[in-house]
Amino acid sequence: MAEALQPHLPTLLWAIPLLPLLAATAVAFLPDARGRIASKLAIGALGVSCVLALLATACTLTPGVDKPFRLTTSATWFTFGESALKVGVLLDPMSAAMIAMVTFVALWIFIYSTGYMADEKRFGRFFGFLSLFCGAMLMVVLANSLLLLFIAWELVGLASYLLIGFYFEKPSAAAAAQKAFITTRVGDMAFFLGMIWLYRQTGTLLFYDGGNGLLESAALASLAGTTTLGGLTVSAAAALLLLVGAMGKSGQVPLHTWLPDAMEGPTPVSALIHAATMVAAGVFMVARVHPIFANGDGVTTALTATAWIGGITALYAACVAVAQYDFKRILAYSTVSQLGFMMVALGTGGVGAAMFHLIAHAFFKALLFLSAGSVIHGCHGEQDIRKMGGLSKPLRRTFLAYSIGMMALAGFPFLFSGFWSKEAILHSAEIWPGGKGPFALAVAAALLTAFYMTRQALLVFFGKPRRPGVEHPHESPGVILVPLYVLAAGAVLLSLIATPFWPWFEKWIDGEAARFHGGAFGEHGAIGLLILSLALVTVGVGAGWAVYRRVSDDSGAPDPLSGKLGPLWRLLENAMGFDALYQKAIIGPLAMLASLIDAIERGILVPVMAAGETVLKAFGRLTGASDERGLNAGFDGACSGLKRRAAGASGAQTGRIQSYLRTIGLGVAVLLVLYLWL
Repeated sequence: MAEALQPHLPTLLWAIPLLPLLAATAVAFLPDARGRIASKLAIGALGVSCVLALLATACTLTPGVDKPFRLTTSATWFTFGESALKVGVLLDPMSAAMIAMVTFVALWIFIYSTGYMADEKRFGRFFGFLSLFCGAMLMVVLANSLLLLFIAWELVGLASYLLIGFYFEKPSAAAAAQKAFITTRVGDMAFFLGMIWLYRQTGTLLFYDGGNGLLESAALASLAGTTTLGGLTVSAAAALLLLVGAMGKSGQVPLHTWLPDAMEGPTPVSALIHAATMVAAGVFMVARVHPIFANGDGVTTALTATAWIGGITALYAACVAVAQYDFKRILAYSTVSQLGFMMVALGTGGVGAAMFHLIAHAFFKALLFLSAGSVIHGCHGEQDIRKMGGLSKPLRRTFLAYSIGMMALAGFPFLFSGFWSKEAILHSAEIWPGGKGPFALAVAAALLTAFYMTRQALLVFFGKPRRPGVEHPHESPGVILVPLYVLAAGAVLLSLIATPFWPWFEKWIDGEAARFHGGAFGEHGAIGLLILSLALVTVGVGAGWAVYRRVSDDSGAPDPLSGKLGPLWRLLENAMGFDALYQKAIIGPLAMLASLIDAIERGILVPVMAAGETVLKAFGRLTGASDERGLNAGFDGACSGLKRRAAGASGAQTGRIQSYLRTIGLGVAVLLVLYLWL
């Protein structure tokens, strides 16, 4: 079948993102009363895209061939002068893995949304925004042009603004949407500058173009052979700008503050943004242009920055997650932390490890967010984990699905994909020649991940109920539960293709043929790293159990750690004060500047302009009066006099020849008299 599809692949690839985009366009013209039709249209379009994506992925599977599959297309978009700007699509194992994941996970989120959002009055509009989001993300991962990727990247930002602020009647939701949009624009501006710089240096934005593409040898040599400020090569400088763009989209410190606030959107939006689409865009972009980041000798500046930023982000977000109480906010900071793990892998050269963690994280984090939505649905909207407890029995099915996601994220050994993906990241960081700093940060973050997920599980599902005003929690309907089961199965089954014994996924991404390797743990200290991974999850879960196994029945009781950590706990509870810092260092001064400009405008410019307006009006009235009563009157009087004289002269024109002859004779006589007299 794969061979039969090959001639039609370019058309199929364009159809994958265009179908959801067309569905979003069609939904935009439907009234809100036709919400059910809109949902079916959106799900149907994404379902077809999912089938096409899986077929395209099948075409990239070339068993026994140690050569990466790559299909590229390019077409001229427009020309300026003698230059042509081209765009196209690209299918290789990396983009194939992404389109398969995005369409499959998003499809189940769509189905989940039909139950979770059933009572929403803007039901159809919600699915239109979801379709726009997915179509834009699919274009991001299929683009063979950095420009096309950037255009789709901006569409993702627009769709996220619409979805995060879907409940725009709530001031907090509207503020969160604005915060996400503006913060990511900071990174996007750096991305845009880096893209312009790359085009100026290489003359192309196509990734692959028969040897002339941005990621091919000629362009890479040009980028590495030119230096700029500080002795940086152009490839390093442009890569750092692209990294800032990825930091904004993927919530890396210090551009991470928007991502926890994105919880103001509906729970399916949280699952879609945090798992399958938007936050993955930054990681994917760095993975796609990784040859530029690695362009040079040894450990490059761009890779070092990526590894350290990822390590700092992973540990920071894990620390903050320990002290949060909102169910979804804990998972949001967990997402920030896991994105940091992916950046560590990319910075230390583990592109395959980063991509596998991205795919695995999409499944188990979507599972956790949707499980959180099921819990919130069953608890009548309550999100504070201090007011839950004892939910494992009334929400037995949700608890089972959540447990699988929790164990995958925490890194429970062997059966769960999260264990193998983190183990691969730690391995990449451990052998990185650039130093052990990112590895140490990732180890600490992995330990804390197991701890805060154990804390969340115990406070939500174990112990006695602590839910005043939230009586009789109920299980969710099947349309909500079935997607949980499917995603849970994915979180487990993905582990089969990423073990050291058969690292199929990583080899596939690298374009190599995977082979079973029974002695994998005996190489490069792998057994020691495996023991470390086991120790991390054991200590993390054990510490969480020791601290939270006996939680007070009072929902208002302080956290067991708050008294022991004191000011440090309050610092973590406030996310280490980043929002307050930005408020004082950036937003506050800008607001003061805006107030000053407003005061100047109102106190000086407006009165001056009003006085000027008065003077000009008075001058206008004066000149108008002088014109009407002076110039116009004099000119009109002169014209009237001439008119009267002309009328008198015209009266002499009688038309009688005799009168004219008499007048001539009289005149001649007068002239003769004068002549004779003179």
